[in-house]
Amino acid sequence: MASEDVQRVVIVGGGPGGYEAALVAAQLGAEVTVVDRDGVGGSTVLTDCVPSKTLISTAEVVTLARESRDLGVRVRVTGADGEQVALATPGTDGVEGARVTVTADLARVNERVKALAHAQSDDIAARLDREGVRVLRGTGRLDGPERVVASLLDGGEEVLPADVVLVATGAHPRTLPDAQPDGERILTWEQLYDIDGTPEHLVVIGSGVTGAEFASAYNALGARVTLVSSRDRVLPGEDADAAQVLEDVFKRRGMEVLSRSRATSVKREGDRVVVGLEDGRTVEGSHCLVAVGSIPNTAGLGLEEAGVRLGPGGFVKVDRVSRTSARGVYAAGDCTGVLMLASVAAMQGRIAMWHALGDAVAPLDLTTVSSNVFTEPEIATVGWSQAKVDAGDVAARVVKLPLSTNARAKMQGIQDGFVKLLCTPGAGRVIGGVVVAPRASELVFPLTLAVEQGLTVDQVAQTFTVYPSLSGSLAEAARQLHRRR
Repeated sequence: MASEDVQRVVIVGGGPGGYEAALVAAQLGAEVTVVDRDGVGGSTVLTDCVPSKTLISTAEVVTLARESRDLGVRVRVTGADGEQVALATPGTDGVEGARVTVTADLARVNERVKALAHAQSDDIAARLDREGVRVLRGTGRLDGPERVVASLLDGGEEVLPADVVLVATGAHPRTLPDAQPDGERILTWEQLYDIDGTPEHLVVIGSGVTGAEFASAYNALGARVTLVSSRDRVLPGEDADAAQVLEDVFKRRGMEVLSRSRATSVKREGDRVVVGLEDGRTVEGSHCLVAVGSIPNTAGLGLEEAGVRLGPGGFVKVDRVSRTSARGVYAAGDCTGVLMLASVAAMQGRIAMWHALGDAVAPLDLTTVSSNVFTEPEIATVGWSQAKVDAGDVAARVVKLPLSTNARAKMQGIQDGFVKLLCTPGAGRVIGGVVVAPRASELVFPLTLAVEQGLTVDQVAQTFTVYPSLSGSLAEAARQLHRRR
């Protein structure tokens, strides 16, 4: 039982927004209970981010092996009769009828994917336990703004009085009315890890981040891939130059990209699927991935009855410190629809607890958020975008440098990619950046630091970088933005 001066925090949902909030609240001395249904870590750890990036890691290795001829890598080559005929460099073997094949055992890959996801969930649960956070397995619903009713998975209910409530229930895959997943041939991204073999022909509906990532990964793993995009290009929400590089890479690697092609239906016919397009065309494949967005898990939680206002699509409306319209009720993560990233969910949860429990807090600033698309190559962005500059929403000077001139990129055989830097016209303060490269998710951090701390291009340019390194291109871009006083 908490003493009168100890705040009671009840968190509904154990994903990044929930468990990071729980850790902060425990650190600040609150009595914390998390009500979680599917496993600590939520979909991010169990069915989305951790599994998909584990799969993508395997795809990266396959791509590296397959495209390593310029690095002098030699692999075993089999002839048309299946006999080993030589050791050769990929693409230059010169043996008639021979082929170089790099494959992945998808059943083994998926086994590893699921094992790592559950191990990560267990690690988070153990951390919560060490910090004194109580975790209840079940579903939670609000009974007014100061009480949560937990329906436990092993039966019964528990009523949890709360001084602070955080709703962090996440979201689930959106489907199409005439494209209902069956878990075997028609799939959401949560169901991909149950298939045993590489799809012969995967049709991906949706060219946003999720669709592009899986299309890239399965293309690398040896599947024939058709990407159906209702927009003019892949990744319509990303930097246009970056998206063009990726689309060019996709096509060079044999992927079929159907632009301005809206899917309206998916029908299963035995061991095949037929995807119907709005213009009457059809695309036939062995499997179909439906990646057309997410729906917030906000139905049946008693939110509106507790005074929590929902916006379009059922997303919880929050301010920049994660407050809802109900006093003492906060929300974090995908259920809010605020830039649906695990990192943003985690920060929303932390901010909610810092604010609710009276600690120092800075409101969420989306212009400092870095994000990454885990395709091959990766696309990382931070801050203001080129599109905002072109639209006149912000004034900036922009420079873009291709990686083809970078010494380290040449050494590593990197053919595609660039770095782009945006700064204010006067003081030269860094306000945005784009990196298209292998491991761009790591390379974007210096730019994120520059944006967050308000560094100028001169400060970035005058900072040492290792030679040779890809980060040298960041400093070079900053030097090119220097203006003599």
